[in-house]
Amino acid sequence: MNDPTDVGFDRRAFLLSGAAAGAMPGGRPRDDADDMVAASRLAGIECSADEAKLAAGRLRSLRASYEAVRQQPIAFELPPCSVFDPLPPGRERAAATPRVAFGWPQAKPPAGDSDLAFASIAQLASWLRQGLVTSVRLVELALARLQQFDPQLFCVVNLLREQALARAKELDAELAAGKDRGPLHGIPYGAKDLFGWPGAPTTFGAKPWQDHVWAVQATCLTRLHEAGAVLVAKLSLGALAMGDLWHGGRTRNPWQPSRGSSGSSAGPASAVAAGLVPFAIGTETLGSIVSPCTACGVGGLRPTFGTVSRYGAMPLSWTMDKVGPIARTAVDAALVFDAMRGADGKDPAAKDCAFTWSPGRGLRGLRLGLLQLPDFPKRAEDHAFVAWLTEQGAELAPVTLPPAAYDGMLVMLHAEAAAAFDESTRAGLLPQLPGQAANDWPNQFRSARTIPAVEYIQASRARSQLLLDMDAALRDVDVFVAPTNGGSTLVATNLSGHPTYVLPVGSSAANGGRPTMLALVGKLYGEGELLAVAEAWQAHTQHHLARPALTQ
Repeated sequence: MNDPTDVGFDRRAFLLSGAAAGAMPGGRPRDDADDMVAASRLAGIECSADEAKLAAGRLRSLRASYEAVRQQPIAFELPPCSVFDPLPPGRERAAATPRVAFGWPQAKPPAGDSDLAFASIAQLASWLRQGLVTSVRLVELALARLQQFDPQLFCVVNLLREQALARAKELDAELAAGKDRGPLHGIPYGAKDLFGWPGAPTTFGAKPWQDHVWAVQATCLTRLHEAGAVLVAKLSLGALAMGDLWHGGRTRNPWQPSRGSSGSSAGPASAVAAGLVPFAIGTETLGSIVSPCTACGVGGLRPTFGTVSRYGAMPLSWTMDKVGPIARTAVDAALVFDAMRGADGKDPAAKDCAFTWSPGRGLRGLRLGLLQLPDFPKRAEDHAFVAWLTEQGAELAPVTLPPAAYDGMLVMLHAEAAAAFDESTRAGLLPQLPGQAANDWPNQFRSARTIPAVEYIQASRARSQLLLDMDAALRDVDVFVAPTNGGSTLVATNLSGHPTYVLPVGSSAANGGRPTMLALVGKLYGEGELLAVAEAWQAHTQHHLARPALTQ
């Protein structure tokens, strides 16, 4: 046999000859006619014996083509050439707006480390400029609290102590010299450990990648760095962005440490709720910001698809992945989102966009709605929030999500996730993941190999119709109120790319005083309106200021 390392060896010719595709693993002869019958049955198509026999030669050719592509190295961060855009046909994207001008209030001096730990970005920015604290002190406090409480919460993958302290010293010197990078200048934060960043492994929360050094620098973290924020820790996520169980254990809920923090942005939600960092960066494909923020009682923004670049973030679904901030106040979320948003020339889905938020805007001019579900609003705090909106002069329009094959469209997510980790599947790494049940990634990756390309494209076309239908359903509202897990809202809005903010609205004595949450859902690129409603509510209430007893 020819040696594949010989420069004269034509791998493609070898593959196309069919020599590489003659047998199944283990040496069992391959029967292409049987394969054709089985594939047709899976697709719901009748295939006669003659048709199957006729197709056998074509299957051998296709199989060789598949193998040819597998032999071509593809960088993990390289996206497909097709790009999802949440704007329906005929809709134009609003012109991009400049970064928000933000003037921090003259905050009262902090009473001690606990006040510093649970302070908002706006408060910290004020204290930094009054000379009451330094970035070095804030970074040292964050590092100390992360180290102190991680044994109870399992939310830290790696601390970036040396580089964080060095950066904080630089930023203090800049501020003293009159160079002010804006409201995030000198503020420590954490990031979900699926972002590439120099100085630490990027583990994806999974044992096979425990020492993985990814030679990319995530755009969102680069922009935060340029805005003066200081990355102090890579925080936990459920293995390959599912759940809260990672190679270091199960990330815990600071309100009830006996329970997990949900996922997959498990560490960011836990760390922010516990006052270990002022804010953190998470990602969502199908609930990975909304769910842990709900479980940990902390605010989180899942922005419109494509508003923040995913370059340097572990891909799971190129048509659904989104990057967003987790922070204790809506103002903080606005400041962090504003620093990250916009195209970068590396993520083809990332677009420059408008952000209409301004501090203290209130509800004036906003069209508000209420999702129509049989048991919503149900809780006392739900009714209280709706009543407050009415007291502010809002007339809540009824909102009904369009009927659609939501679960059917999720074949796109399953196929894309399997493609992202196809090399890992073939390398036999999946048995090392903690979850091995029917709904865990290993089984999902293997099962997704049966999704026909035709069905993927049909699901994509159905999703195009969903964009039109969602546009019609939300035509008369800017923001609507929904439960965080109600009906098809989570799936529908992740498929359509609409933004959601998870808002504390009450508290649960049964869960250690943890804030209870509602979801605010906005129109495409409507983050400004979402955060205006949340900011106005938080000026009226103190649910978002609650502190877990464990970490006060």
